[in-house]
Amino acid sequence: MNKKNIIIIGATSGIGRALFEKYAAEGNRIGIVGRRTHLLDELRQEHPDTTVVATADITKQDETAQAIDALRAELKDIDLAIVCSGTGDINASLDYALERPTIDTNVTGWTFVIDKLYHIFEQQGHGHLVAITSAGGLRGEPMAPAYSASKAYQINYMEALRKKAYKSGNHIHVTDIRPGLVDTAMAKGEGLFWVMPVEKVSDQIISAIRRQKSKAYVTKRWHVLAIINKNLPFAIYKRI
Repeated sequence: MNKKNIIIIGATSGIGRALFEKYAAEGNRIGIVGRRTHLLDELRQEHPDTTVVATADITKQDETAQAIDALRAELKDIDLAIVCSGTGDINASLDYALERPTIDTNVTGWTFVIDKLYHIFEQQGHGHLVAITSAGGLRGEPMAPAYSASKAYQINYMEALRKKAYKSGNHIHVTDIRPGLVDTAMAKGEGLFWVMPVEKVSDQIISAIRRQKSKAYVTKRWHVLAIINKNLPFAIYKRI
């Protein structure tokens, strides 16, 4: 298997960390970005010869740009970039103090990162851009309005970039990964069902990336639920 130069944004926990560990075990060179320096350093110690780290909070654009530029300078050509950063809270009371961090991270900061990485691939003339969005972005969810709305934004943004990449004729691939509930800190709330182990989810994500899928639900059973959820009339959906 050919080794790749990979950037993972949001690699210190959850899906991002699982993807780092799997890609690093294959001997790929990986640049990782996260807010917590000590966790980045822990990951670098696991694979010191192939891991480059840069600390950044994606809500801070200057900091994020510097981090990505530093990783690019070290890695040179980038084959694959995966954006895993995201946040969200249960907020049925519509407390704006809870909504604002979700908007800042999942919309404003996320868009800056996605655009910067896409521009890099345009300059290179090739590359594979992957974003971890969510099956939760298919419908508005009153328990977490900003989260579901921000994920809908991401889904549509990635579709726009897929169309842009196709029309440009460049060798740029764009993949939207839509997890259902995953056994990470992001799975919040009571009575959750079909919560998938992160190990299984990360395996299916890597499989979808290798096949250059335009979008993929993980795990696969969530594709069935997504079809039902997306097409359910609002008159029924509002009662669930």
